[in-house]
Amino acid sequence: MLSSPTPHNPARRINPHVHCVVPGGGLSPDGMRWVGGRPNFFLAVKPLAKLFRRLFLERLQKAFDAGALRFFGDLVNLADPASFHALAAHMRRAAWVVYAKKPFGGPTRVLAYLGRYTHRVAIANSRIRACDDDHVAFAWKDYRDGDAIKTMCLKPDEFIRRFLLHALPDGFHRIRHFGFLANGHRTQKLALCRSLLIDRGESTTRGKTESSTSAPSETADLDPPPCPECGGVMRVIADLPSGGQQPRSKRPPFWCDTS
Repeated sequence: MLSSPTPHNPARRINPHVHCVVPGGGLSPDGMRWVGGRPNFFLAVKPLAKLFRRLFLERLQKAFDAGALRFFGDLVNLADPASFHALAAHMRRAAWVVYAKKPFGGPTRVLAYLGRYTHRVAIANSRIRACDDDHVAFAWKDYRDGDAIKTMCLKPDEFIRRFLLHALPDGFHRIRHFGFLANGHRTQKLALCRSLLIDRGESTTRGKTESSTSAPSETADLDPPPCPECGGVMRVIADLPSGGQQPRSKRPPFWCDTS
């Protein structure tokens, strides 16, 4: 999605961030056991917000002192050390928000979300509404206004600038793998992880287990499918007899909104 200023913060031009997939466990140092994490293993959001704020601002200050930062447009005044230090002091006092919760729809939805960032360009051609020598108009979704689809019109140089924010520097890898997913031993490590999980009696496929009344090759799905409208977890509260009201949407359980 093209970075763009919002009505609430016209000076915002760029949103640097990293998407990470963190496994809920790992191999023991000797490679003989799978060590699973606790249900709440991942992080505590309040300490993380403070830690990220401190590390980010420390490195930002270091880059400024080394002359590695450049300021343009509305931010040109930050090249003055007094203005930069005043902004940094304000950001140290501000509360930084860390948002974390369980994903809607499980791992499939997470991978679909990440795939939209890793395997497509910054903006699809279908979103371009008009283009001439003076302006480029494109569609964007305003999440603050009920996901309303609106049209933004930019001068060509500004559109190109925002588009190039998504072009990676030379030698920069878009996707990196670590741990048992590192490229050098991924196949062997994944096979070992699956083997150790099976030895522990855990299925490597979420929500699937052997049916007690079926052949060993058949499985029963214990988890209800995600809601086809919002992707949230569906809770079964009753079984309706056949011939009842049909669902209003024919959308398949897995639906990827790439807007």
